[in-house]
Amino acid sequence: MRLTEILKPQDIKIPLLAKTKSEAIGELVQLLADAGEITDAKKVLDAVLEREATRTTGIGNGLAIPHGKCAGTKELVMAIGKAAEPIDFQSIDGRPVSIIWMLTSPPDKTGPHIHALARISRLMTIDKFRHALMNAATAQEAYDLIVQQENAL
Repeated sequence: MRLTEILKPQDIKIPLLAKTKSEAIGELVQLLADAGEITDAKKVLDAVLEREATRTTGIGNGLAIPHGKCAGTKELVMAIGKAAEPIDFQSIDGRPVSIIWMLTSPPDKTGPHIHALARISRLMTIDKFRHALMNAATAQEAYDLIVQQENAL
């Protein structure tokens, strides 16, 4: 699976205006809703926030991957946000988050959901790529970095 088969430049927001974890998630859900990529923004928001309440998705190194499964989308979709100011996500390393990579899918699409989470995690463990993404100034620049890194794998 290539993330760029799912992710589009309009699904990336730089900078996010959010100051909190829930605001950031809400902003990314709204981005997907505005793009017509989800069918029920409230269901998606509730699912992602409910999942986040069980355990943080702040996985360290300035990255969070909030996600959820619900009937608010017909297929796996994702959005990326870069926080204007780092956000406290109660990350496992105790550091705030700058890159938020959110995904949601229907309950019956567990396989693609897990593959996407694994692919994001793999990409974000590449220090040079992670730093470049954190320094991206525009959505198109971030998207191009993802395309380049996926081509390099």
